[in-house]
Amino acid sequence: MNEFLERREVGRTEMRTARLGIGSTFDAPASAIEEAFERGINYLYWGTVRRPEFARAMVNLSKRHRDELILTIQSYSRDPASIEGEVEEALASAGVEHFDFLLLGNRNEVPDDAYVEVFERLRERGKVRFMSISSHNRPMLPTLIDGYGSGESPYDLLMLRYNAVHRGAEKDVFPFVPGAGRPKPLIVAYTATRWKHLLDPDKMPPGEEPLRARDCYRYSLSHPAVDMVLCGPASTGQMREALLALELGPLADEERDRIERIGAHIYGRYPASHPDAGDAEDISAGVAA
Repeated sequence: MNEFLERREVGRTEMRTARLGIGSTFDAPASAIEEAFERGINYLYWGTVRRPEFARAMVNLSKRHRDELILTIQSYSRDPASIEGEVEEALASAGVEHFDFLLLGNRNEVPDDAYVEVFERLRERGKVRFMSISSHNRPMLPTLIDGYGSGESPYDLLMLRYNAVHRGAEKDVFPFVPGAGRPKPLIVAYTATRWKHLLDPDKMPPGEEPLRARDCYRYSLSHPAVDMVLCGPASTGQMREALLALELGPLADEERDRIERIGAHIYGRYPASHPDAGDAEDISAGVAA
């Protein structure tokens, strides 16, 4: 069976997610997101940029399918005291009664207990159910993975950058992800197209055709440590292109090799605007970060 069509367990939450999630940053119409749900996608990420069409899709789907959805609200706040109000405002703007996940965005150190206390208050009030975190500090994440296994970390979902240009997670994170049968957080990859650089004909090595978005998603999903990839469609066509990644399934070895050659070429010529912690070590070792 095509493993990309199978759902993955989300930590200890008793929820299961499709291998592809949808972010709210771009402006796909509500109908495209609802179509994606009908084709199995159930993870919706109410991120930094929050589009009205995305909210409309969340409302429409929640009326009939709330128990099947996984809705995430992101907070970049560095002041724990502000998060409760931020979540309340996000609930009002999204038009839903609760989020499944509070995601602490872009954390390069383990958040202190004040954030967990805020989450606990929100959970007691029925506003959020679980915690998650994203980070550009790859070397920090094994601490959270290990802590989750011992019951000391509250983060059921970890989000990190991983694509054919930025492969440092293969060294810093993925070897520490437990195998089947052991408790682990869900591992979510984002920026699969490297902000469309992997789709840009002008950024290709000589003689190489640019990649399709579907193959960028397939690349990230093909690593066994990656449970889900987040996509950000701006149109119905882009949403359907992403869904094709699931239908096509894992890459063949020669496809993966070609994508990695292109990724290494881009990494050497177009440095990241926001490097991950660990990139300097990877560059000195000659490894794509």
